[in-house]
Amino acid sequence: MPDAAHIGSTRDRALRWVPVLAWTGVIFAMSSIPGSNLPGGYSFQGHLAEYTVLGALVMLALRHRPRRVALALIALAACSLYGVSDELHQAFVPGRTPDVLDWATDTVGAALGVSATIAWLTWRGSRRAGEEVDG
Repeated sequence: MPDAAHIGSTRDRALRWVPVLAWTGVIFAMSSIPGSNLPGGYSFQGHLAEYTVLGALVMLALRHRPRRVALALIALAACSLYGVSDELHQAFVPGRTPDVLDWATDTVGAALGVSATIAWLTWRGSRRAGEEVDG
C-alpha cells in the first residue's frame, strides 16, 4: 500500500475530481439541448467521444490508488451508471428520448477511455522506471 506522500494530500485528491465534475456538467448540458437543436449525425460519435473522455478523466482521478484493475472496473461502472442517468435525463428534454443503444455506446466509450488511460499510465510508469535505472 502506498504511503500518504505517494497518494497526495486530501486537497490534491479532491482537485483530481474537478475535471470529472466539469466534464459531467458538459455532458449534462449537451443532454439538455432539445432534439430539434442537435447537430446532425451527433448520436453515435458524440456519445462515444463524450464517454471516452469521461472514462479517461475518472481513471486519471483514481490513478494514485492501488489495485488499478479493480479501480478500472469501478471507473467503468461509474461512467456507465452516469450514462444511465444521462439517458433518463433525456426523457424530460423536448425532442429527446432515452435509448439503450446510446447507453451501450456510452459504456463502450468509457471502456475505451479507461483502457487508453491505463495503457498510457503503464507506459509512462515503465519509462520512468527505465530512467531511474539509467540515471
